[in-house]
Amino acid sequence: MSGTVSDTHRPPATAGAVLRLLRPYQWTKNGVVLLPLVFAQELNNPTAVTRALAATGIFCLISCAVYIFNDLLDRDQDRLHPDKRNRPLASGAVSVRTAALLCVVLVTAGLTGAAALSPRFSLAAFGYLALMAAYSLGLKHLLLIDVICVALGFVLRATGGAVAIDVRFSNWLVVCTLFLALFLALGKRRHELAVLNADAPAHRAVHDAYSVDFLDAMILLVAGAAMVSYTIYTCSQEVVTRIGTDKMYLTLPFVVYGLGRYLWLIRQGRDGGDPSMTLLRDYPLTVTVFCWLASCALVMHGAFS
Repeated sequence: MSGTVSDTHRPPATAGAVLRLLRPYQWTKNGVVLLPLVFAQELNNPTAVTRALAATGIFCLISCAVYIFNDLLDRDQDRLHPDKRNRPLASGAVSVRTAALLCVVLVTAGLTGAAALSPRFSLAAFGYLALMAAYSLGLKHLLLIDVICVALGFVLRATGGAVAIDVRFSNWLVVCTLFLALFLALGKRRHELAVLNADAPAHRAVHDAYSVDFLDAMILLVAGAAMVSYTIYTCSQEVVTRIGTDKMYLTLPFVVYGLGRYLWLIRQGRDGGDPSMTLLRDYPLTVTVFCWLASCALVMHGAFS
C-alpha cells in the first residue's frame, strides 16, 4: 500500500502552507512596477501613486498564480531539489486541487483588476501572464530562451507600471531592466548548477545544456551591458531635461557595488539561487539598494544641483 496520501483523503491545507505557496518574499520583484512612478517624478501625484500601487498589487496576484501554476507542473522535479522539496505542493502540504482552484481565482482577480485599471495596462498584465505560462509549459527547457523569458517578465512589469500612470518610460531604462534581469536569472541558473551538480538536469532539463564556464561568461557580459545602459541613461539628454540636473551619474557607484556584490555572492557559492531571498538576507546588498534609491531621490529633488 502506497504511503502517498491522495487528494481525497488529504487533510485541509493550513493557512501557513497556502501562504508559502504564494511566495510572499517574491513579491519584492513587483517593485519594478513602481520604477516609472519614481523616475517620472510622480511621487507627489496622489492619483499616480494610487494607480501605481494598484498595478503592483495586480501583478502580485498574477505572479502568485504563475508561481502556483509552475509548482503544479514541477512538483515531481521539485522533490529532487534539496530546498524546493519543502515547497507546499512538492511536500504535499497543499493538495493539487486546492492549488489549482487558487490559481484560477488569482488569475481571474488579477485580469479583472487589470481591465478595470486601464485597457493598455491589461495588455501588459495579460502579456506577462501569457509569457510566463509559455515559460512554464516549455520555454524554460530551451537554452537562453529560459532566462530571456524571465527577463522579459521584468520588462513587462516595468512597462505595466508606466502605462498604468500614463508616463513614458526611458528606452535606456527598459534596456537596463532587461540586462539586470538577465544577470539575476543567469546567476540563479549558475547557483542551481553548482549546488545540484550531476543531479541538475533531473531538476531542470535545460541544465544539461549549460555549463558553469558558459554561465560565468554570460553573467559578466550582461552585467557589463547593464552597467553601460544605466550609465547612458543617467547621462542622456532626455533625463537631464526631465529632472533638471545632470547629476544622475552620482548614483552609479551604488549600481557598480550592487552588481559586484551580487556577482561575488554567486561566484563564492554563498547565494544567488533566489534573488529575492538574496536581497533580503544579504545586509550589504540591502543597504546598497536603499542607498541607490535614496541617492536617486536626492538627485531628482535637486539636492546636488
